[in-house]
Amino acid sequence: MTDQKHNILIVDDDEDILTAGKLLLKREFGYVQGCSDPEQIPGLLSANNFDAILLDMNFSPGESSGEQGFLWLSRILELDPDAVVVMITAHGSMDLAVEAMKHGATDFVAKPWQNEKVIATLSAAVKLRASRAEAESLKRSNRALVSATAGSEQTLMGSSPAIKQVLSLIERSAPTDANILIMGENGTGKELAARLLHQRSHRAEGVFMAVDLGAVSETLFESELFGHRKGAFTGATEDRVGRLEAANGGTLFLDEIGNIPLHLQAKLLTVLEQREVTPVGRNEAVPIDVRVISATNVPRDQLADESRFRQDLLFRLNTVELTLPPLRDRREDIAEIATYYAGLYARKYHKPELQFSSQALAAMEAYHWPGNVRALRHAIERAVILADNGAYELGDLQLSGAAGDAPGSAPSPVDEIEGDGGYGLNLEHIEKRVIETALKRHRYNISHAAKDLGLTRAALYRRMEKHGL
Repeated sequence: MTDQKHNILIVDDDEDILTAGKLLLKREFGYVQGCSDPEQIPGLLSANNFDAILLDMNFSPGESSGEQGFLWLSRILELDPDAVVVMITAHGSMDLAVEAMKHGATDFVAKPWQNEKVIATLSAAVKLRASRAEAESLKRSNRALVSATAGSEQTLMGSSPAIKQVLSLIERSAPTDANILIMGENGTGKELAARLLHQRSHRAEGVFMAVDLGAVSETLFESELFGHRKGAFTGATEDRVGRLEAANGGTLFLDEIGNIPLHLQAKLLTVLEQREVTPVGRNEAVPIDVRVISATNVPRDQLADESRFRQDLLFRLNTVELTLPPLRDRREDIAEIATYYAGLYARKYHKPELQFSSQALAAMEAYHWPGNVRALRHAIERAVILADNGAYELGDLQLSGAAGDAPGSAPSPVDEIEGDGGYGLNLEHIEKRVIETALKRHRYNISHAAKDLGLTRAALYRRMEKHGL
């Protein structure tokens, strides 16, 4: 007997069948409702949530065509597309029962029935109904999450010719399934562009799965992207679905694609060409349906170097190529972006929304912004926190060289520590200044700066967040 109570409906014009069915099934499923007149079905469906329905094929004396069963099967599925219907048929109408299954019935039982057969069939039907309900619940949750994410997500801002060209390419390529390669310096908004492509595609209700390949070690690359089976290697204590399989039906965003070693590039190429993945420790492949959007800050000439990046993989990834302009090439957008983030952080920190002074605005538009929009965003956040004069002033932004330092002219870490403006040997200050110096030295290339500092990319990102860089 099942622990959970389920609601079963039996529709049959034979009162003996209804009585026998109630007595048998009530012990197994809890609630059983009989109906001898199929015209009552719509009302019963509106008033109840049935886990399974037993439906006779014929309701008139001498009738054996099964047309009435087909009619009411169709009506039930119109009223409840997820309904699980098991047909009741006589031995002589097995072909009709099979035909009914083609029209949406789940299974059938033959009269006179065997009790064990009826219970087994309805138990399977009840489980199917539960799985359908769970799947629909997950779909609703996913749609809600996608909607919430899309509604709160920042987007590419600006009206300069450079950003308009990017937005035009996004509008034209988003509705297709073409693979996209997004190029641009760190902080230009490559992930924002990828999310915008996803939101405006026919996969918008599917998953947007982002993977920072620069933070994935070589040893975990296959497990992370392809998944693994329990026991496939030391530490694999359970089955794990890879990112490619998890993004099935949606979009997979591969950030920092230029950092993948050559031997792993070959494995990724094979997966993209065959459209299937084989989890580590398994022999059978799993088919996937994903759209791949990639991003890199590696210059185009370096990607064209066969010794660094496989050209056949590059060909596979860049059906359409987008290049996001650095902020210094669209200075006319700085005021709009700064105003947006000022409002955003004012609400976050419960601060009054202020205006930028003319000096602060002029300095922002003149600054070279080696970290692009990301650096501007952090500068605005600092200004919102520090401002106390009724406006955001130049000093609140804490720009290094308000007139705009030339890239690559940053002082050495030793100079920064010795000329620290009275901060002494405060470790927090020293760490921040060393990280700033490394970032400027490498033009905000996170991979190169992390290597110079002896850190992983993930560790450098954590310290940048810690110091508001």
